[in-house]
Amino acid sequence: MDFKTKLSAAWTKNDSLLCVGLDPDIDKLPAGVDQFTFNKAIIDATADLVCAFKPNPAFYEALGVEGIGYLESTCSYIKQNYPAIPIILDSKRGDIGNTNKAYARAVFDVMQADAVTLHPYFGKDSLTPFLEYKDKGMIIMCKSSNSGGGELQDLPVEDMKLYEYVAHQVVDNWDEYGNCLLMVGATYPKELASIRAIAGTMPILVPGIGAQQGNMQAMLEAGLTADGKGLIINSSREIIFASNQPDFAEAARQKTLDARETINKYRGSAK
Repeated sequence: MDFKTKLSAAWTKNDSLLCVGLDPDIDKLPAGVDQFTFNKAIIDATADLVCAFKPNPAFYEALGVEGIGYLESTCSYIKQNYPAIPIILDSKRGDIGNTNKAYARAVFDVMQADAVTLHPYFGKDSLTPFLEYKDKGMIIMCKSSNSGGGELQDLPVEDMKLYEYVAHQVVDNWDEYGNCLLMVGATYPKELASIRAIAGTMPILVPGIGAQQGNMQAMLEAGLTADGKGLIINSSREIIFASNQPDFAEAARQKTLDARETINKYRGSAK
């Protein structure tokens, strides 16, 4: 099953546009709990409430070989126990083609991810080793959630902003196999609306609704497709670190329930 089909099925089955980011910062973990044990508990507590899980490799690589093992174990655990939930590896890769060929093998053949986040700066030809994994999702960074992203992303190009030009390139020229998506921060609903107009029904990954204080209603009104779907709305820290006590998984489940309920309430009003 290709990524977009798997994502659509998860949207429907779990009635959820919510993605949980598995970013186990070692400074915030409950005492005596390693990254994999932590992730396993979070996954078990939330798998019926989400449309995707999104590990960020940085938090694992910070522990060296041990952490990379935890990441691989996390991806394997999801594949074995919750195969209907897609894994997005939020590695934001971007380099020349030969290096990207190695990155693509690591993401899809070793970590078994269903999708990956990518930088567009090197152009389409550099991303070809990723794009040729036709059943996988390629989530291209378009407009980031951080306040300084506009330093480059808002620069004028022809008669539009650079982030709009990137969206046009992905939609019009890069999506040869129908496996491209875009990534737009929830903190910029006006820009998200502009990108949705360019992207049509292409799914968009939206980080920034939790600790980064994205406006949920404005984001949904800007980004939903006509069928009330089209978004992968990520929350990481606000969910997984809802508690640093032994009840951390139960607290994460409650936060996930609350977030899904809030999203679905606004989905109904935004349709």
